[in-house]
Amino acid sequence: NIGNTENLPQVLQNDAEGIGLFRSEFLYLGRKDYPTEEEQFEAYKKTVQTLAGKTVVIRTLDIGADKKVDYFNLALEENPAMGMRAIRICLTRPDLFKTQLRALCRASAFGKIAIMFPMIISVDEVKRCKALLQDVRAELDEQGLTYDPHMEVGIMIETPAAAVMSDELAKEVDFFSIGSNDLTQYTLAIDRQQTTLDSFFDAHHPAVLRLIEQTIQNGHKAGIWVGICGELGADLTLTEQFLRMGVDELSVSPSAVLGLREKIRSLDLTK
Repeated sequence: NIGNTENLPQVLQNDAEGIGLFRSEFLYLGRKDYPTEEEQFEAYKKTVQTLAGKTVVIRTLDIGADKKVDYFNLALEENPAMGMRAIRICLTRPDLFKTQLRALCRASAFGKIAIMFPMIISVDEVKRCKALLQDVRAELDEQGLTYDPHMEVGIMIETPAAAVMSDELAKEVDFFSIGSNDLTQYTLAIDRQQTTLDSFFDAHHPAVLRLIEQTIQNGHKAGIWVGICGELGADLTLTEQFLRMGVDELSVSPSAVLGLREKIRSLDLTK
């Protein structure tokens, strides 16, 4: 998991097998206007070239909730974690979304990119995202610009709705990536930034683990791979349980890669 291109040396230093979560919103933060297609393209291109053939899973824009950007001019909300954020912004501002999709597609010609859409709650949303992606590809074809036509397209499972509907969602995508932080928050109805509720917040809650297992099972039934990119992915007390569930990928911060790999190699799942 990385938050910007400055983290790339750490990825290589810790011998990661790829990037399972590239948070693209760093391109939108700390500035006064939207990043151009070219700015985004150069950042994505640099990332995939640095990884030299390893997969880079890039999450599309996830602004909103705890990530505020003034020039987006989002209305004030009493409960922003459940408001206008992530894919909801992108689908209501298709020109903004298509600019990012164009940059991602163009960068896919220089390395192995996979993209994933955050905060999905329905099959209809996925279809609308894929339709916009298809529009972008058609535009690039007309302009004679190259891209990887086989680029994987996935979604984040971070709402209970997506986990419960994962059997249907799996028919639409190439992979799932489970965002355990938000999945826990929404399943338990506890704001993860509300520290006064820490005594009630349990990331190991059976309901959360059941939703994760259900998602993995439904993904595999449809023949797609399933990863975990939330903080639970680095929780070594759950590693064996996740592997027994059948998780295909665990994406963690660069500094956690070697400890997690050591843990995995210490396990004997035949017992």
